[in-house]
Amino acid sequence: MMGQQLRTDSLFYYFRLEDQIPEDHLLQLIERYVDFSFVRERLKSFYSANGRPSIDPEVLLRLLLVGYLYGITSERRLLEEVRMHLAYRWFTRLGFDQEIPDHSTFSKNRHGRFRQSGVFREVFEEIVRRCLEAGLVKGQNLAADGTMVGANARRQSRVPREQLKEAAQASRTVREYLAELEQANPVSDPEKVSTTDPDAVLATKGGGTPLMAYYDNYLIDTASRVILEVEATPALSRQEMVAARRMIERVEKLGLRPESLGADKAYGSGEFLAWLLARGVQPHLPVIDRRHQTGGRFTRDQFRYEPAENVFYCPEGKALRYRGQHRSMHGSSYCSTAAQCHGCPQKQRCTPTAYRKLFIHWYEPAREVARALVGTPPYEHSRRTRYKLEALFAELKQHLRLQRVRLRRLWNVAEQFLLAATAQNLKRLVRFLAQQQRSPGLSTA
Repeated sequence: MMGQQLRTDSLFYYFRLEDQIPEDHLLQLIERYVDFSFVRERLKSFYSANGRPSIDPEVLLRLLLVGYLYGITSERRLLEEVRMHLAYRWFTRLGFDQEIPDHSTFSKNRHGRFRQSGVFREVFEEIVRRCLEAGLVKGQNLAADGTMVGANARRQSRVPREQLKEAAQASRTVREYLAELEQANPVSDPEKVSTTDPDAVLATKGGGTPLMAYYDNYLIDTASRVILEVEATPALSRQEMVAARRMIERVEKLGLRPESLGADKAYGSGEFLAWLLARGVQPHLPVIDRRHQTGGRFTRDQFRYEPAENVFYCPEGKALRYRGQHRSMHGSSYCSTAAQCHGCPQKQRCTPTAYRKLFIHWYEPAREVARALVGTPPYEHSRRTRYKLEALFAELKQHLRLQRVRLRRLWNVAEQFLLAATAQNLKRLVRFLAQQQRSPGLSTA
């Protein structure tokens, strides 16, 4: 006999929220292994001792983490989901008898005490420390890269830089930006600036359609795929190396001493290579090198250098003498003379101009070390494991749905990137700890 389920609305229900959440649910694992109570202690000095009690800052953090863990990018929608989802309510400690905060609460706290305290970075670094304590992070072989994330601004919002003062009369964002120009500012070169988000720049990657964007830079431990550092920068290629240096300096403060860094050719400048070697880090990355782009003519390797004279000699024994430095290119130039090259039997194979020039990079010894590492087993291992960065960026955009930032200005974008990286690390940490508990002695990343 076919049954029929009729809707019956009881006046009262009695059950525990925790009993409805499976033991292996991600939020159950986070609750079991990670304690966020340090957030209240860190923010205590930013609250008054008098007045009406505010919303617990740990609750606000948990709400934000739910949004990043499950790719809920809108704070309005996040609160609607928390209202209906049992697991979200339980994790955020908002029972059925408690009111869900208004979405404006996030903005007030983000622009106030959260930013002043730097709590989002502290939460990120605390999770990294716990990954280290758990033995998840090895910290020997690292990899760095950046991915382009769209800004919350349109191309049409850009105006010529000389029109910014006029635009500032109608835009508070532009007024703040112009005030910041008196200090250090990462975006000072573009001829046009967005009046919506002045820190974003028009950029393209891989030949795609140009868009206003930022770079989300990651430094990861390749053994575990844990994000050790994250840095937000405008989408300028030269900012990637700047971000890499900052990130490496910060992980060293955690007590890590990396042995190698894997990266793509965008990081292969001589200055950056020398900086890595000075810190004892092997650069497993291609060198930015144009020494063999000579159109089939003599390469620099075919010229003999005499250090005592500071002179290069060509294959015909003619001297190329030091002519000066090029500070913007970080190198020195050496030239022969037109008289020396005139009538030389090898001139056709040497240069199409009246005389031969050589450019010698200041950091040539570091570049040579990096070239010598190419093809070695450690280098090949770093090259193969760099794909893990791309997997993390794919997770960031597809699962956390951060193809485009929701907030504007560099500091707001940095907070979004920190929370996203924290969510990614939390997943790896709690699953590692759960696996360790099920199989003592078994290590897995």
